[in-house]
Amino acid sequence: METMAALAVSLCCCGLLFAAEPDAMLQLHLRSRKETAKGSGTWNEVFTDRQVPVGKTALIICDVWNEHWCKSATRRCAAMVPRMNEVAAALRRGGALIIHAPSDTMKFYENTPQRKRAIETPPAKPPLPIGGWLSLDPAREGPLPIDDSDGGCDDQPQCQNRIAWKSQHPGIEIAPEDAISESGTEVWNLLAQKGADTVIFMGVHTNMCVLGRPFGIRQMVRQGKNVVLIRDLTDTMYNPRMRPQVPHDRGTELVIEHIEKYWCPTITSGEVLKK
Repeated sequence: METMAALAVSLCCCGLLFAAEPDAMLQLHLRSRKETAKGSGTWNEVFTDRQVPVGKTALIICDVWNEHWCKSATRRCAAMVPRMNEVAAALRRGGALIIHAPSDTMKFYENTPQRKRAIETPPAKPPLPIGGWLSLDPAREGPLPIDDSDGGCDDQPQCQNRIAWKSQHPGIEIAPEDAISESGTEVWNLLAQKGADTVIFMGVHTNMCVLGRPFGIRQMVRQGKNVVLIRDLTDTMYNPRMRPQVPHDRGTELVIEHIEKYWCPTITSGEVLKK
């Protein structure tokens, strides 16, 4: 595990790599899904172009841990980390707020300025109370298209479910101007201080933490933010031996489609990186 001394060095050094680009704009090609007629069960892709100021945007990096209890999930997440880091760096250059949200690891970061920033940001009242986990909302969304009731590990035999994580994956840089939090209230305060109207999500896992955390998609949509998911930088906890018995990547696609139907549009990382 990375020592606190090494962490402090990496936090300081990475912040020197990027110069701010004031007034930068981000062109988003948003993909969502619209039902042809209510109750028809037929959904069409809908694309909308929107330009947003990067300086009024926040990126939330959800639960990209150094290790997951499921070995396959750990490998898939690690494969996405280099591009996640590129996305965070690009948005940071434009003036976006980068919020690192590796849940259950706040003890590891307790003495860092990024953690203290989240704690010390002045409180701001949200439109609706912010509580804990937000489960599936049957008044707004249909059932998830995959069965993750076994925990979603696709290893054989399944890995032991445990808290394996200690920190965020070290491949994602934490710059001096970033923030670290797992609290929905703290994240809301940071967004209010930044004046961030658009909240972009990347991280894992789409069917669980990305949707349900107190700072997750359901919460931010409920609070009235313009929410966007980067669909190629996320993953599901899904075991293809479970319903609907499709390959893992297809299970991820099905959950992304669910989010596009009921919660928010998605983009690709290429729209941020232009490559």
